[in-house]
Amino acid sequence: MANSKLGRPTKERLAIIRNQVSSLLWNEKLETTLERAKSTRSMAEKILTLAINSYEDTVKVVKSVKNERGVESKQEFINDGPKKLNARRKIMSFLYDLQEQKGEKESKAAFRAKTEDVNHPLIEKIFNVYAPRYAERAKELGQKGGYTRIIKLGARRGDNAEMARIELV
Repeated sequence: MANSKLGRPTKERLAIIRNQVSSLLWNEKLETTLERAKSTRSMAEKILTLAINSYEDTVKVVKSVKNERGVESKQEFINDGPKKLNARRKIMSFLYDLQEQKGEKESKAAFRAKTEDVNHPLIEKIFNVYAPRYAERAKELGQKGGYTRIIKLGARRGDNAEMARIELV
C-alpha cells in the first residue's frame, strides 16, 4: 500500500519520506524496505513532474550594472519565470538541502570553483539534469510518469522485512 503509515507518527513519517526522496534524487538509487520505497516513489514522481512541467519557463532581463570604475553597462540575465519559480519554491520546501561533497582527490580550490555559484545543488540537479532528461523521454515514449523503478531484493535477515531498491529510470 503506497500511502501506508509506516508505523510512525505523521511528523516522523514525513521526515523519513523527505530524507529518502532527497537521497534518491541525489544518488539516483536507494535501498530500503518495500513499503518505504512505495511511499518514496509517490513523492519523487510528484516532484519530478512538477520540475518537468516548469523547467523551460525563463525570462530574459536587462539590468544596468556598475563596474569598479563606476561605468554603467547593460547586461542580460536569465531569470526563472513565475511558473518555474513557484515550482522551485515548492520543491525546496519539501526536500532537504543536500550539499555537494568534496572528492577524495579533489583540491580545495577546484571544489570551491565547482560549487562557487551553486546555492542549492540538489534543486539545480533536478531542474538542469532530470527535468530535461525525462521531458525528452516523455516525447519519445509518449507517456508521462514512470520515472522510478522498484526492484524487490528479498527478505532482510533479522526481521524478515521485504527489501527493495528504488532507482531513477
